[in-house]
Amino acid sequence: MMTKPSFSRRDTFVLALAQFNPTVGDIAGNGEKVRAARAAAAGQGADVVMFPELFLAGYPTEDLVLKPAFVDACRAELEALARETADGGPAVLVGLPWAEKDRLYNAFAVLDGGRIAGVRFKVDLPNYGVFDEKRVFDVGPMPGPVELRGVRLGLPICE
Repeated sequence: MMTKPSFSRRDTFVLALAQFNPTVGDIAGNGEKVRAARAAAAGQGADVVMFPELFLAGYPTEDLVLKPAFVDACRAELEALARETADGGPAVLVGLPWAEKDRLYNAFAVLDGGRIAGVRFKVDLPNYGVFDEKRVFDVGPMPGPVELRGVRLGLPICE
């Protein structure tokens, strides 16, 4: 017998997808696009708004991610955006370069409740055509799902 899946907080989970064209290197401008889309998603009753891979940095980042100051600026913007989620509005799923333990990852962050609630790293780095990710990023560990507002989500990054 099939049973209807149930969510812990309510019977719906609304995911808004924000497909913008971020500007490579314009971290503040890309952050403003996140804020505008989050406000629009809030007006539509979304629980979360999701952005593309490396959105805060712009894509493709190429050698910009090899500059620690650039990666640090992305992290600072992410932390500011995370603090803004304390208002109870939609959570945010957004991509950025992430430095950790002398490694650099193509990452996806979960922002909710005023904090960075989770981070997952890209596992399959393309290295063909215009893609040169194996040169600049480390392969992340196989990710598991994240829990967001009572719902388990998988966060695949690109391929």
